[in-house]
Amino acid sequence: MSGTRRLTPDAYRRVTLGAVIALSAIVVTGGAVRLTGSGLGCPDWPTCTGHRIVAAWSLHPMIEFTNRVITVAVTAAVVAAVVGALVRRPRRRDLVWLSSGLVAGVLAQVVLGGLTVLYKLDPPWVMGHFVLSFAVLADAVVLHHRAGRPVTRARPVVSRDLVRLGWLVLATVGVVVILGTAVTGSGPHSGDIHAKRLPFHFQGVAELHSSVVMVLIGLTIATLFALHHARAPADVQRRARIVLGVIAAQAAIGYTQYFTRVPAYLVAMHLAGATALWIAVLRYNLGLFVHPAPAPASLAEIAPDERAPEVLAGT
Repeated sequence: MSGTRRLTPDAYRRVTLGAVIALSAIVVTGGAVRLTGSGLGCPDWPTCTGHRIVAAWSLHPMIEFTNRVITVAVTAAVVAAVVGALVRRPRRRDLVWLSSGLVAGVLAQVVLGGLTVLYKLDPPWVMGHFVLSFAVLADAVVLHHRAGRPVTRARPVVSRDLVRLGWLVLATVGVVVILGTAVTGSGPHSGDIHAKRLPFHFQGVAELHSSVVMVLIGLTIATLFALHHARAPADVQRRARIVLGVIAAQAAIGYTQYFTRVPAYLVAMHLAGATALWIAVLRYNLGLFVHPAPAPASLAEIAPDERAPEVLAGT
Protein backbone atom coordinates (compact mmCIF):
# COMPACT_ATOMS: atom_id res chain seq x y z
CA MET A 1 0.00 0.00 0.00
CA SER A 2 1.40 3.42 -0.94
CA GLY A 3 1.76 6.39 1.37
CA THR A 4 -1.38 7.94 -0.13
CA ARG A 5 -4.31 7.73 2.26
CA ARG A 6 -7.07 5.45 1.02
CA LEU A 7 -10.55 4.45 2.14
CA THR A 8 -11.96 0.96 1.77
CA PRO A 9 -15.43 0.47 0.29
CA ASP A 10 -16.79 -0.70 3.68
CA ALA A 11 -15.37 2.34 5.45
CA TYR A 12 -16.80 4.66 2.81
CA ARG A 13 -20.23 3.08 3.20
CA ARG A 14 -20.13 4.01 6.89
CA VAL A 15 -19.25 7.59 5.90
CA THR A 16 -22.27 7.75 3.60
CA LEU A 17 -24.50 6.39 6.36
CA GLY A 18 -23.41 9.38 8.46
CA ALA A 19 -24.60 11.68 5.68
CA VAL A 20 -28.00 9.96 5.57
CA ILE A 21 -28.41 10.29 9.35
CA ALA A 22 -27.34 13.95 9.39
CA LEU A 23 -29.65 14.91 6.53
CA SER A 24 -32.55 13.09 8.19
CA ALA A 25 -31.87 14.86 11.48
CA ILE A 26 -31.86 18.33 9.94
CA VAL A 27 -35.36 17.71 8.52
CA VAL A 28 -36.67 16.91 12.01
CA THR A 29 -34.86 19.78 13.76
CA GLY A 30 -36.06 22.17 11.06
CA GLY A 31 -39.58 21.03 11.87
CA ALA A 32 -38.94 21.75 15.57
CA VAL A 33 -38.09 25.33 14.65
CA ARG A 34 -41.39 25.69 12.88
CA LEU A 35 -43.47 23.96 15.55
CA THR A 36 -42.10 26.12 18.36
CA GLY A 37 -42.78 29.31 16.42
CA SER A 38 -39.05 30.04 16.24
CA GLY A 39 -38.75 30.46 12.49
CA LEU A 40 -37.92 34.15 12.85
CA GLY A 41 -36.01 33.77 16.12
CA CYS A 42 -33.04 34.87 14.03
CA PRO A 43 -34.65 37.33 11.61
CA ASP A 44 -31.50 38.03 9.58
CA TRP A 45 -29.18 35.96 7.44
CA PRO A 46 -26.36 34.91 7.68
CA THR A 47 -26.19 36.72 11.04
CA CYS A 48 -28.84 36.11 13.67
CA THR A 49 -29.83 39.68 14.46
CA GLY A 50 -28.20 42.71 12.87
CA HIS A 51 -24.44 42.27 13.24
CA ARG A 52 -24.86 39.68 15.99
CA ILE A 53 -23.86 36.19 14.85
CA VAL A 54 -24.76 34.29 18.03
CA ALA A 55 -28.39 34.39 19.19
CA ALA A 56 -29.42 36.16 22.35
CA TRP A 57 -30.11 33.91 25.35
CA SER A 58 -33.81 33.57 24.64
CA LEU A 59 -35.99 30.59 23.68
CA HIS A 60 -36.94 31.29 20.06
CA PRO A 61 -33.60 32.81 18.95
CA MET A 62 -31.68 29.92 20.54
CA ILE A 63 -33.86 27.25 18.89
CA GLU A 64 -33.42 28.81 15.45
CA PHE A 65 -29.69 29.38 16.05
CA THR A 66 -29.25 25.76 17.21
CA ASN A 67 -30.82 24.55 13.98
CA ARG A 68 -28.34 26.66 12.05
CA VAL A 69 -25.48 25.15 14.04
CA ILE A 70 -26.72 21.64 13.22
CA THR A 71 -26.47 22.67 9.59
CA VAL A 72 -22.71 22.83 10.17
CA ALA A 73 -22.76 19.15 11.18
CA VAL A 74 -24.68 18.35 8.00
CA THR A 75 -22.10 20.25 5.97
CA ALA A 76 -19.29 18.29 7.64
CA ALA A 77 -21.01 14.98 6.85
CA VAL A 78 -21.49 15.98 3.22
CA VAL A 79 -17.89 17.16 2.85
CA ALA A 80 -16.74 13.85 4.36
CA ALA A 81 -18.81 12.00 1.75
CA VAL A 82 -17.15 13.94 -1.09
CA VAL A 83 -13.62 13.59 0.27
CA GLY A 84 -14.27 9.93 0.97
CA ALA A 85 -15.38 9.35 -2.63
CA LEU A 86 -12.14 10.95 -3.85
CA VAL A 87 -9.78 8.95 -1.59
CA ARG A 88 -11.75 5.70 -1.81
CA ARG A 89 -9.86 2.94 -3.56
CA PRO A 90 -10.75 2.08 -6.17
CA ARG A 91 -12.29 5.44 -7.01
CA ARG A 92 -15.66 5.30 -8.72
CA ARG A 93 -17.09 8.04 -10.92
CA ASP A 94 -20.71 7.35 -9.91
CA LEU A 95 -19.93 7.82 -6.21
CA VAL A 96 -18.01 11.04 -6.89
CA TRP A 97 -20.96 12.45 -8.84
CA LEU A 98 -23.53 11.43 -6.22
CA SER A 99 -21.49 12.90 -3.37
CA SER A 100 -20.98 16.09 -5.36
CA GLY A 101 -24.75 16.26 -5.69
CA LEU A 102 -24.96 16.39 -1.90
CA VAL A 103 -22.71 19.45 -1.87
CA ALA A 104 -24.81 21.17 -4.54
CA GLY A 105 -27.98 20.32 -2.61
CA VAL A 106 -26.70 21.63 0.71
CA LEU A 107 -25.48 24.86 -0.90
CA ALA A 108 -28.90 25.29 -2.49
CA GLN A 109 -30.46 24.63 0.93
CA VAL A 110 -28.35 27.38 2.50
CA VAL A 111 -29.43 29.87 -0.16
CA LEU A 112 -33.07 28.80 -0.01
CA GLY A 113 -33.01 28.87 3.80
CA GLY A 114 -31.72 32.43 3.73
CA LEU A 115 -34.41 33.49 1.27
CA THR A 116 -37.05 31.78 3.44
CA VAL A 117 -35.98 33.92 6.40
CA LEU A 118 -35.73 37.10 4.33
CA TYR A 119 -39.24 36.51 2.95
CA LYS A 120 -40.56 36.04 6.51
CA LEU A 121 -41.47 32.34 6.17
CA ASP A 122 -43.75 32.83 3.19
CA PRO A 123 -45.27 29.32 2.70
CA PRO A 124 -44.03 28.66 -0.87
CA TRP A 125 -40.45 29.28 0.26
CA VAL A 126 -40.89 27.00 3.29
CA MET A 127 -42.44 24.29 1.12
CA GLY A 128 -39.61 24.54 -1.40
CA HIS A 129 -37.05 24.30 1.38
CA PHE A 130 -38.67 21.11 2.69
CA VAL A 131 -39.01 19.46 -0.73
CA LEU A 132 -35.37 20.23 -1.51
CA SER A 133 -34.40 18.60 1.80
CA PHE A 134 -36.07 15.40 0.67
CA ALA A 135 -34.35 15.56 -2.73
CA VAL A 136 -30.93 15.85 -1.07
CA LEU A 137 -31.85 13.04 1.32
CA ALA A 138 -32.76 10.85 -1.67
CA ASP A 139 -29.33 11.52 -3.16
CA ALA A 140 -27.72 10.43 0.13
CA VAL A 141 -29.78 7.22 0.30
CA VAL A 142 -28.83 6.28 -3.27
CA LEU A 143 -25.17 7.07 -2.55
CA HIS A 144 -25.19 4.87 0.57
CA HIS A 145 -26.84 2.04 -1.38
CA ARG A 146 -24.40 2.17 -4.30
CA ALA A 147 -21.39 2.48 -2.01
CA GLY A 148 -22.06 -1.04 -0.78
CA ARG A 149 -22.60 -2.64 -4.19
CA PRO A 150 -20.18 -3.86 -6.88
CA VAL A 151 -19.52 -1.63 -9.86
CA THR A 152 -21.34 -3.99 -12.26
CA ARG A 153 -24.52 -2.99 -14.10
CA ALA A 154 -27.69 -3.42 -12.02
CA ARG A 155 -30.31 -5.92 -13.10
CA PRO A 156 -33.89 -6.27 -11.80
CA VAL A 157 -34.82 -9.19 -9.55
CA VAL A 158 -38.53 -8.81 -10.34
CA SER A 159 -40.56 -8.32 -13.50
CA ARG A 160 -40.67 -5.03 -15.37
CA ASP A 161 -44.28 -4.50 -14.28
CA LEU A 162 -43.28 -4.76 -10.61
CA VAL A 163 -40.46 -2.29 -11.17
CA ARG A 164 -42.94 0.15 -12.71
CA LEU A 165 -45.31 -0.40 -9.80
CA GLY A 166 -42.45 0.47 -7.46
CA TRP A 167 -41.89 3.71 -9.34
CA LEU A 168 -45.60 4.48 -9.06
CA VAL A 169 -45.49 3.96 -5.29
CA LEU A 170 -42.43 6.24 -5.08
CA ALA A 171 -44.13 8.95 -7.16
CA THR A 172 -47.26 8.72 -5.00
CA VAL A 173 -45.18 9.15 -1.85
CA GLY A 174 -43.70 12.27 -3.46
CA VAL A 175 -47.21 13.65 -4.07
CA VAL A 176 -48.18 12.83 -0.48
CA VAL A 177 -45.13 14.70 0.82
CA ILE A 178 -45.81 17.79 -1.30
CA LEU A 179 -49.47 17.84 -0.24
CA GLY A 180 -48.30 17.45 3.34
CA THR A 181 -46.27 20.66 3.01
CA ALA A 182 -49.42 22.35 1.69
CA VAL A 183 -51.34 21.13 4.75
CA THR A 184 -48.70 22.61 7.01
CA GLY A 185 -48.65 25.81 4.96
CA SER A 186 -52.39 26.16 5.49
CA GLY A 187 -52.44 25.10 9.14
CA PRO A 188 -51.65 26.74 12.46
CA HIS A 189 -47.91 25.95 12.64
CA SER A 190 -46.41 28.72 10.57
CA GLY A 191 -43.09 29.07 12.37
CA ASP A 192 -43.99 32.58 13.51
CA ILE A 193 -47.23 34.26 14.57
CA HIS A 194 -46.84 36.87 11.84
CA ALA A 195 -46.06 34.47 8.98
CA LYS A 196 -48.50 34.28 6.08
CA ARG A 197 -50.65 31.22 5.37
CA LEU A 198 -51.62 29.63 2.07
CA PRO A 199 -55.01 30.89 0.81
CA PHE A 200 -56.58 27.45 1.10
CA HIS A 201 -59.04 26.00 3.57
CA PHE A 202 -57.03 23.85 5.97
CA GLN A 203 -59.67 21.11 6.19
CA GLY A 204 -59.95 20.79 2.41
CA VAL A 205 -56.20 20.48 1.91
CA ALA A 206 -55.94 17.96 4.76
CA GLU A 207 -58.72 15.84 3.24
CA LEU A 208 -57.04 15.90 -0.18
CA HIS A 209 -53.78 14.83 1.48
CA SER A 210 -55.50 11.95 3.29
CA SER A 211 -57.24 10.83 0.08
CA VAL A 212 -53.90 10.44 -1.69
CA VAL A 213 -52.61 8.56 1.36
CA MET A 214 -55.49 6.10 0.92
CA VAL A 215 -54.44 5.63 -2.72
CA LEU A 216 -50.88 5.03 -1.52
CA ILE A 217 -52.03 2.40 0.96
CA GLY A 218 -53.99 0.63 -1.77
CA LEU A 219 -50.99 0.66 -4.13
CA THR A 220 -48.70 -0.69 -1.43
CA ILE A 221 -51.08 -3.52 -0.51
CA ALA A 222 -51.44 -4.37 -4.20
CA THR A 223 -47.65 -4.39 -4.47
CA LEU A 224 -47.37 -6.85 -1.58
CA PHE A 225 -49.90 -9.19 -3.18
CA ALA A 226 -48.12 -8.95 -6.53
CA LEU A 227 -44.74 -9.65 -4.94
CA HIS A 228 -46.14 -12.67 -3.11
CA HIS A 229 -47.78 -14.00 -6.27
CA ALA A 230 -44.55 -13.53 -8.25
CA ARG A 231 -42.52 -15.19 -5.47
CA ALA A 232 -40.22 -12.17 -5.29
CA PRO A 233 -37.05 -12.46 -3.17
CA ALA A 234 -37.67 -12.43 0.58
CA ASP A 235 -35.69 -9.21 1.08
CA VAL A 236 -37.81 -7.36 -1.49
CA GLN A 237 -41.03 -8.50 0.22
CA ARG A 238 -39.61 -7.52 3.61
CA ARG A 239 -38.82 -4.00 2.39
CA ALA A 240 -42.34 -3.68 0.98
CA ARG A 241 -43.81 -4.70 4.35
CA ILE A 242 -41.70 -2.05 6.04
CA VAL A 243 -43.10 0.57 3.65
CA LEU A 244 -46.66 -0.50 4.45
CA GLY A 245 -45.95 -0.47 8.19
CA VAL A 246 -44.55 3.06 8.07
CA ILE A 247 -47.50 4.25 5.98
CA ALA A 248 -49.96 2.72 8.45
CA ALA A 249 -48.21 4.43 11.37
CA GLN A 250 -48.19 7.71 9.46
CA ALA A 251 -51.90 7.43 8.66
CA ALA A 252 -52.71 6.77 12.33
CA ILE A 253 -50.69 9.80 13.45
CA GLY A 254 -52.15 11.97 10.70
CA TYR A 255 -55.77 11.19 11.52
CA THR A 256 -55.09 11.58 15.26
CA GLN A 257 -53.53 15.01 14.83
CA TYR A 258 -56.38 16.09 12.54
CA PHE A 259 -59.08 15.17 15.07
CA THR A 260 -57.12 16.60 18.02
CA ARG A 261 -56.64 20.02 16.39
CA VAL A 262 -53.08 19.48 15.20
CA PRO A 263 -51.00 19.47 18.42
CA ALA A 264 -47.34 20.32 17.79
CA TYR A 265 -45.91 17.10 19.23
CA LEU A 266 -47.98 14.97 16.83
CA VAL A 267 -46.94 17.13 13.90
CA ALA A 268 -43.32 16.52 14.90
CA MET A 269 -43.95 12.76 14.97
CA HIS A 270 -45.66 12.98 11.57
CA LEU A 271 -42.67 14.85 10.16
CA ALA A 272 -40.24 12.23 11.47
CA GLY A 273 -42.50 9.52 10.03
CA ALA A 274 -42.53 11.22 6.62
CA THR A 275 -38.74 11.16 6.63
CA ALA A 276 -38.74 7.47 7.56
CA LEU A 277 -41.30 6.71 4.83
CA TRP A 278 -39.25 8.50 2.18
CA ILE A 279 -36.17 6.48 3.10
CA ALA A 280 -38.14 3.21 3.26
CA VAL A 281 -39.73 3.62 -0.18
CA LEU A 282 -36.38 4.61 -1.71
CA ARG A 283 -34.76 1.53 -0.19
CA TYR A 284 -37.59 -0.63 -1.51
CA ASN A 285 -37.09 0.61 -5.07
CA LEU A 286 -33.32 0.25 -4.86
CA GLY A 287 -33.79 -3.28 -3.56
CA LEU A 288 -35.60 -4.26 -6.78
CA PHE A 289 -32.18 -4.40 -8.46
CA VAL A 290 -28.99 -6.29 -7.75
CA HIS A 291 -25.42 -5.75 -8.90
CA PRO A 292 -24.12 -9.18 -9.94
CA ALA A 293 -20.65 -10.28 -8.91
CA PRO A 294 -18.06 -9.55 -11.61
CA ALA A 295 -17.47 -12.31 -14.13
CA PRO A 296 -14.37 -14.41 -13.36
CA ALA A 297 -12.67 -13.22 -16.54
CA SER A 298 -12.77 -9.62 -15.34
CA LEU A 299 -11.56 -10.20 -11.79
CA ALA A 300 -8.01 -9.28 -12.66
CA GLU A 301 -9.19 -5.82 -13.67
CA ILE A 302 -10.97 -5.16 -10.37
CA ALA A 303 -9.18 -4.30 -7.14
CA PRO A 304 -9.57 -6.96 -4.42
CA ASP A 305 -11.43 -4.65 -2.03
CA GLU A 306 -14.03 -3.93 -4.74
CA ARG A 307 -15.00 -7.56 -5.37
CA ALA A 308 -18.28 -8.85 -4.04
CA PRO A 309 -17.96 -10.98 -0.84
CA GLU A 310 -19.16 -14.12 -2.63
CA VAL A 311 -16.41 -13.69 -5.24
CA LEU A 312 -13.73 -13.23 -2.61
CA ALA A 313 -14.92 -16.39 -0.88
CA GLY A 314 -14.25 -18.35 -4.02
CA THR A 315 -10.76 -16.96 -4.75
